[in-house]
Amino acid sequence: MILYEYPFNERIRTLLRLEDLFDRLDFFLGQHHALQHHVALTTLFEIIDVAGRADLKTDLIKELERQRQALTALRSNPQIDQQALDTVIGEIEHAIALLGSAMGKAGQLLTENEWLTSIRSRAIIPGGTCEFDLPSYYAWQHRPDEDRQADILKWVRPLVPLRVGTSTVLRLLRESGQSGKVIATGGSYQQMLSGRSYQLMQVMLDESLLAFIPEMSANKYMLWVRFTQQDGDMRPKSVDADIPFLLKLCNF
Repeated sequence: MILYEYPFNERIRTLLRLEDLFDRLDFFLGQHHALQHHVALTTLFEIIDVAGRADLKTDLIKELERQRQALTALRSNPQIDQQALDTVIGEIEHAIALLGSAMGKAGQLLTENEWLTSIRSRAIIPGGTCEFDLPSYYAWQHRPDEDRQADILKWVRPLVPLRVGTSTVLRLLRESGQSGKVIATGGSYQQMLSGRSYQLMQVMLDESLLAFIPEMSANKYMLWVRFTQQDGDMRPKSVDADIPFLLKLCNF
């Protein structure tokens, strides 16, 4: 199944962007070529930019604490698997402790590194990190790949609490909903929300329907899923076929 997700608010949108950036960072950091480590470093700069737009640490701690209290109240429920419940609560408490121990705003230590700041300021300029612009960075790229990986891991370490908190909140959110089979008649589907509020919509499409691309939108009254296809120039065009898919609405 191919998973598409649509956030209902800016907070979840930010967390999804961070999750995507951390996954990209993992991939390129695990490679060995200097150009791949360059992408890892510029991705790290993107993470700092996204994380610095709001006080994410405080928001994550508040949400995790709310989830911990809600789950703790279930410890007296005989219908709940207490071992599984304790595991989840333990993961939440671990994430809260990590975030609480983090000093300052996310990425603050990196912004105080003059060498990284110089690279970051040049990286936003097309071709701005050439060897004649940043000879020290060019020299760093010629160091053994193990040294470069160790440096990037050192710079990423202050962001680990943010990553753990982000992944924990998103996992709890995704597990809060149940998926159901629906059909986009003539390529379009809409559903009344009946006053219920959600934070995340998931559309799961069979890989055999890869050619159909869902475009999602929603407000507090209704959600829409419209499917399009791309022509030879990659321009979208409407779809008239009936398309089955799984729909999942998530909210804490």
